[in-house]
Amino acid sequence: MEITVAGCRIYAATGGKPFDPGRPAVLFVHGAGMDHTVWQLQARYFAHHGRSVLAVDLPGHGRSEGPPSESVLAYADWLASFLDAVGCSEAALVGHSMGALVALAMAARFPERVRALALLGVAARMPVHPDLLAAADAGDPLAIELITAWGYGKPAHLGGHRAPGLWMLGGGKRLLERSAAGVLASDFRACDAYQDAAAAAARISCPALILSGAADRMTPPKAAATLAAAIPHAKSIVLPLAGHMMMVEAPDETLDALRGIL
Repeated sequence: MEITVAGCRIYAATGGKPFDPGRPAVLFVHGAGMDHTVWQLQARYFAHHGRSVLAVDLPGHGRSEGPPSESVLAYADWLASFLDAVGCSEAALVGHSMGALVALAMAARFPERVRALALLGVAARMPVHPDLLAAADAGDPLAIELITAWGYGKPAHLGGHRAPGLWMLGGGKRLLERSAAGVLASDFRACDAYQDAAAAAARISCPALILSGAADRMTPPKAAATLAAAIPHAKSIVLPLAGHMMMVEAPDETLDALRGIL
């Protein structure tokens, strides 16, 4: 579906079912430089099992217009405006990586609008290595090579896709290559600058899940556990062998974990 937010045309996938604001909503938020396609399996499942789904392309990402937001808090405020635009008073939020920080920030700022919270590939601090940030700023393909090398667990490096003939790392590279110029670098700066995750976590009052990949080198489980400890009554799950892109690397296991909270 397409909708206008702050004068810009915004796209959100609905999992193959029309969005119905009368049903419990689930809002999926992608990570830096990515788009709604990372949620294909999970979004489709919930849309066909009683939920209204919005897998949104953040501004400047995927099929959405507008410049990317410059900070995690600005993205969080934008999400609230997006829900207003679709006529949705509250939603369960599912965020990955940068999207997890955005979802966390929104749940802390607008607790009455967040029914449940699932944070994937997240940590209390998500600094970006200066060399990676410099490569992203320069539009150097090295940035994408580094992200895909670090972002996937070992099985994905050896093939790993459940559909024969599909290349998991290649798909990740193509996804990032589709990103508009400057978007990845802007998102990296937003992640690097955000230092309020622990404080936001302490204000979370809804049911919460922290989902980590055991082989995640970008936000390892140990770092995720620190954040989980700050969220009252949060549940933590670690998926064996999965890396940072667990919803692609281990889609069924990710779905099972999300079903438990959503």
